[in-house]
Amino acid sequence: MNEVPFWQAKSLDEMSESEWESLCDGCGRCCLHRLEEEESGEVYTTNVACRLLDTHSCQCSHYPERKKLVPDCIQLRAQDVPAFGWLPATCAYRTLAEGRPLADWHPLVSGRRESVHEAGISVRGAVVSEEYVHPDDFEEHIVTWVGD
Repeated sequence: MNEVPFWQAKSLDEMSESEWESLCDGCGRCCLHRLEEEESGEVYTTNVACRLLDTHSCQCSHYPERKKLVPDCIQLRAQDVPAFGWLPATCAYRTLAEGRPLADWHPLVSGRRESVHEAGISVRGAVVSEEYVHPDDFEEHIVTWVGD
């Protein structure tokens, strides 16, 4: 008998904390700085990463303390689903919120953490830490990512 995976059987707000956390594919894109155009409200993503992002593993180096160390770090919660539009289109949280299936490269589907990197979805090898870029220069780092 095939059991339906939790992400297909439950809504985002029905998931346990561990299920919720496992939705993160480890791409690191949510840890990139974004710029919003004041007049249009359009959001642009840069290749400038939060100083806490391990740019090889694409994981936060201080995840439990991230809100204390980076006060404007955004913690994703199920009740914030309507505001997930800023997340990359490839993000599992946004994908499921929009009623789309997880991609084949998602670690929950592939069974492998490396699949997100192999698919070219992660920021591995493509970002620079905010420690090396002055905020006034972020505009020079606007990029378009695969799948967005």
